[in-house]
Amino acid sequence: MSSAAGSRRVVGVGLVVLAAAGNMAACSSSGSGGDSGGGGGSTSSANQAAGGGTYTIWDPYPQYDGGSPWVKLLETCGTQAGVKVERTGYDTSDLTNKALLAAQQGNSPDVLIVDNPVVSTLAEAGVLTTTEENKLDVSSVAPNLLAAGQSGGKTYGIPIGANTLALYYNKDVLKKAGVDIAAVKDWTSLTAALEKVKAAGKKGITFSAIGTEEGSFQFLPWFWGSGANLTTLDSPEGVSAVALWSDWLKKGYAPNSVINNTQTTSWQEFVGGDYAFAENGTWQLANADKAGFAYGIIPVPAKDGGTAPAPTGGEFVSVPVQSDTGRYPTSQKLVTCLTSGDNSLTTTTTLSYIAPTEQVQARQIEQNAQLKVWVEAVKAAKGRTSDDLGTKYPKISEPMWGAVQAALSGSKSPQEAMTAAQSAATSAIQ
Repeated sequence: MSSAAGSRRVVGVGLVVLAAAGNMAACSSSGSGGDSGGGGGSTSSANQAAGGGTYTIWDPYPQYDGGSPWVKLLETCGTQAGVKVERTGYDTSDLTNKALLAAQQGNSPDVLIVDNPVVSTLAEAGVLTTTEENKLDVSSVAPNLLAAGQSGGKTYGIPIGANTLALYYNKDVLKKAGVDIAAVKDWTSLTAALEKVKAAGKKGITFSAIGTEEGSFQFLPWFWGSGANLTTLDSPEGVSAVALWSDWLKKGYAPNSVINNTQTTSWQEFVGGDYAFAENGTWQLANADKAGFAYGIIPVPAKDGGTAPAPTGGEFVSVPVQSDTGRYPTSQKLVTCLTSGDNSLTTTTTLSYIAPTEQVQARQIEQNAQLKVWVEAVKAAKGRTSDDLGTKYPKISEPMWGAVQAALSGSKSPQEAMTAAQSAATSAIQ
């Protein structure tokens, strides 16, 4: 870690709140477990002025070791900036807690890469600098992706890439059921397809509705696709999204297992070969190629047609507050190196992400035509903390996933479930 003490006071955001934000759906390719390494060297102002010293980077990719393309890229960026990079990879939930503690102790890393919903929490706690303060150019970044790192009208980093959700489909299952995928354009046509699949003796759709952030993450495309807003969970539109899922279970178009499914277990159901559709993310592309059957991908359809806004997954590269502001120019070079040009293409390819700029997205499609549908989905995607929700989001998400669970289990009607959720959310954010 840098030994410089933070000059900006870290306001009282408790670890419980930060942990809630840190436990958001892990939508990156990050694995579990953490690198036990930590700490770092301090550098003198003279060394910094001469372009030397050690700069620390914390990221949520503990699965990548020293020989990986990711770590080699970090080292290359350090070399180009004239410094040594000391990198530590943490599990996502560990990283958010460690970032707050480090800021309170004045030992923040020089560069911090965190899950996008955590950015507003750290920003409101006074942990991060703004892109304006560090002269980071975000002009080419897609506004809908950049919004996930904004709070109070200021931007606190650059998205390293994004992933989101879409519908994978089994071509053989649909063919045997007489379903033309080109006709699946809205909720009505999707439900009609599921009915045909069931009549043909196969299974309809699987997804994750587990009572965690993962469940909210998977529900949001349907919620937003109905036209609903997170500030009013119990709107007619929001209730219609819960009713859609609830009706699918009642009619046997989706299995009861979705109530406990994670994104991983629902994917395992899909690759069994009996399901027509599965809602899942960009990160399953490599696994889809190994599934043993022909598959395709379409965006999650909105209620009345078009592409539903799905939530963005992925991380932001940010610069934490340091009392020694002489460190910032080098940190800025490191961030710019990781997020621009050829390096952005390398980074997003390594992490199975869609690039945050149109220029690099076009190059990704040139290299892999399969990514076209994902680029379209990302262009329509939305940050969970967008719309100035910031740290309010976790307090809304938890009642929402609870409502989905209640409706799917049959303990409450969709209307009752969302009315109770709105009441709980209103109380939590007051």
